[in-house]
Parts: sequence; structure tokens; C-alpha cells
Amino acid sequence: MKINLRQLTVSMSLIGGLLLAAPVIAKLPPLSDEAKAKAAETAGKAAWSDKVAAFQLCNAMNKVAASYHASAKEAGKDVAAIDTPACTDPGAYAPVAAPAASAAPLEAAGAHSPPGTALGPPSGKATEAENKGGVKK
Repeated sequence: MKINLRQLTVSMSLIGGLLLAAPVIAKLPPLSDEAKAKAAETAGKAAWSDKVAAFQLCNAMNKVAASYHASAKEAGKDVAAIDTPACTDPGAYAPVAAPAASAAPLEAAGAHSPPGTALGPPSGKATEAENKGGVKK
């Protein structure tokens, strides 16, 4: 029996690839509440860091522009200033409060309740005239 080396190499590569891909295809379990909270905290810190970086960049650009205007004024050049929005300081990092774990369902919260108390059943045998106090004709 003659074994083709090329076919053997291709088949072994295919089997190895399938074995390596099997864990990737597997479904991951859902994140725990603690992991979700940590992910939200990390996202909040990243957003704050982006705001701090933008603030520092804004201050650096203002410093460079002021230096340029000063050197241009010394050289006798007339450079018009451009109005730009002020740099906003994001302040110190404040962690985002975690949402309440057990919020009341909508029904318990009164979201579906009517605005007033019902005086009678929603439907009945009385006519509209009788309901308004008139006489049925």
C-alpha cells in the first residue's frame, strides 16, 4: 500500500485545524452581574480618560497658538485670532453608580394602572343615555 505524503499532510492539517477551532465555536456562558459591573466601570474610566486627554490636548493647542501669536506680533505680522470653544475640564473621576439589582416590575410600579379609580365595570348593559342620567327612548 502506497501512502501519498501530500494527502497525509493535508488531512492532518485539516484535522489539526478542526481541533484548534473547536473551543472557539463553543458558546460562552453569560457574564455574571459582578463582571458586568466591572465592565461598566472600565468603560466609564476609559470615557473619562478620553475626556482628560482631550482637555490636555486643548490646553496644549491653546499654548502653541498663544506662542505663535506672540512671535508673530514681535515680527510685526498681523494675525487674526480665531474664536474657539473653551477647554472643559472633566474634573476628578467619579465612578458611575451601579443600577439597582432588583427593580420592581412594571406592574408593581404602577406603570399600567389607570389614572383614576374605576366607578363601575368597563362594560355593562346600560345605554349611554342611562349612564348620563337621561331616559331611554
